[in-house]
Amino acid sequence: MGLIGELFTGYIGQLSELTTVDVSHNPGLTGQISKHISSLRKLLILDLAGCSFSGCIPDSLGALEQLTYIDMSSNNLSGIIPSALGQLSNLYLLDLSDNQLTGPLPISSHTTHGGLDLLLKAQHLFLYNNQLSGSIPPELFSSAMSLASLFLDGNHFTGVIPMTLGLVKTLQAVRLADNSLTGTVPSNLNNLTNVFDLNLGKNKLTGSLPDLTAMKSLIYVDLSDNSFDPSEAPLWFSTLPRLDTLNMECGSLQGVVPENLFSLPELQQVNLKNNMFNGLNMGNNISRQLKLVDLECNHISELTIEEKYKGELILKGNPICSGSLSNSTWCQ
Repeated sequence: MGLIGELFTGYIGQLSELTTVDVSHNPGLTGQISKHISSLRKLLILDLAGCSFSGCIPDSLGALEQLTYIDMSSNNLSGIIPSALGQLSNLYLLDLSDNQLTGPLPISSHTTHGGLDLLLKAQHLFLYNNQLSGSIPPELFSSAMSLASLFLDGNHFTGVIPMTLGLVKTLQAVRLADNSLTGTVPSNLNNLTNVFDLNLGKNKLTGSLPDLTAMKSLIYVDLSDNSFDPSEAPLWFSTLPRLDTLNMECGSLQGVVPENLFSLPELQQVNLKNNMFNGLNMGNNISRQLKLVDLECNHISELTIEEKYKGELILKGNPICSGSLSNSTWCQ
């Protein structure tokens, strides 16, 4: 509505019957979120997304025990995530993405009265594109959680991906990309058979590529820009029936690109740039959905492709482009 000014003054606490506050997408709304919001004891929904609120998230939010939905994304909020949010036992969604929040993920302990690990009913935890730091605590996850979406991408997290993540069998989307995570991918991640969106790209992960063969629901996979051991393409490249997008740029992959990958019925995009593949045979059963295959800067010197493939193929920076295909659009 183009609202302008400050919303959270001392008077808001007098609106004691409010169950919903939704002023989202009014970038002219500024100021801090007042501690007096704790007087709105009947509040179920708090939607402040896409405004220009600044300052810290008040601890007093933890007093609103009936809250089921908090969206403060795309503001100018700073400071830490208050552990008091863990007292919101009925919370279904917490979205603090696209702010300037700093510090670690709060976890419950004998000295605190809250922590994100206590949000057992929460299904969506969106904390991406902040400045959060420290490790991802193993205590954050348990088999009692109901999480479907975990978005921690675009922060400054370090350390390893905790094994306990594999306990949350309800997960459907996991995004940990654009951090500085190290170590190997936990082997029990393969237990998350409901995950359709897995993005671990742009970290510092090492060791073997993870085994994703049991994750038959996967639609989107991004493991690019890590430091995995050199290897041939894993088996799951050809066995994920719902795969739509595969991104393994800078994946230390070598050998021949598996032919069966291109016959996956839902496949639309394949990005395998900056690897060490030396051969490509796309076979004669190419998915009708396939629009893009990017193999720029590999070692491909042998190519077999059916004329019926009408999508885009990028081979620039491969040895094959210095020979008979030098003038092909695939090499430009």
